[in-house]
Amino acid sequence: MTILHQIDPIALQLPQIGPFQPSVHWYGVMYLLAFASAWLLGRARIRAGRLPGVDEEAFGDLLFYGILGVILGGRIGYVLFYATGELLADPLMLFKVWDGGMSFHGGLLGVLVAAWLWSRRQRLHFFDVMDFVAPLVPLGLGLGRIGNYIGAELWGKYTQAGWGVVFPTDPVFRGWSAERLQAEFAAGALDQFARHPSQLYQAFLEGVVMFVLVWGFSRRPRRRYAVSGLFALLYGVFRFLVEFVRVPDADLGYLAFGWLTMGQVLSMPLIALGLFLLWRSRTAPVLLPVVPATAKVD
Repeated sequence: MTILHQIDPIALQLPQIGPFQPSVHWYGVMYLLAFASAWLLGRARIRAGRLPGVDEEAFGDLLFYGILGVILGGRIGYVLFYATGELLADPLMLFKVWDGGMSFHGGLLGVLVAAWLWSRRQRLHFFDVMDFVAPLVPLGLGLGRIGNYIGAELWGKYTQAGWGVVFPTDPVFRGWSAERLQAEFAAGALDQFARHPSQLYQAFLEGVVMFVLVWGFSRRPRRRYAVSGLFALLYGVFRFLVEFVRVPDADLGYLAFGWLTMGQVLSMPLIALGLFLLWRSRTAPVLLPVVPATAKVD
């Protein structure tokens, strides 16, 4: 079955202000939902005593640090890893977050720095904090990939199998009107341009599957490093696999062997890190829950 992508990336068009036409993009809405899900899940874990000594107010600070890390790290990482050419041509594109373009690996580095700063302030072991944070992330990743799909970006290769999604943003349709695109699609003339909806593959693997596995694994007290290790391993493996059907970034193309992409290169250290942390966890202590007194009253 072939689908024509016809979703408007703008969720809400706001009244014009002078020469400016403000709007709310679905991409931004997905980020808000991602942060909201992290807040709700994290608050539940705090109330269950999964990060002893930390109350909801302190968790709110951690979430704020994390949001800054995601936005700054994700955007800077995207520009450095994937869009240096665009940055040189238009330095202001670094600040155009609403146009899309966020790197998970950059965002991860940003979150690591933010969590390290917060951990030092709270005098907590860094990996106790990361083990707490890891289960909060997958749903946000899945929502971000849905945002990519709605924005018709980061699509996959042609399926060549009579099924997939025809994206109007495909360069082959440059200059086509919406009417022509719909007419050609209705006539069955665009089946050859159907692509893998790799964004949805990632939303399922990084969002649904990772959430079920990491959240389920973390529901019981685990040894330090184990939850973080599982998260890193799963993301690295899933991202590496999906890259085989995803179109590499135009500025970079394939880096080696006719198939290796930047996404795969950046995922390999995560796979190695995940395996190392799981190995390291074998002799690490277990952080037991300590339910706050206020939570017991509730």
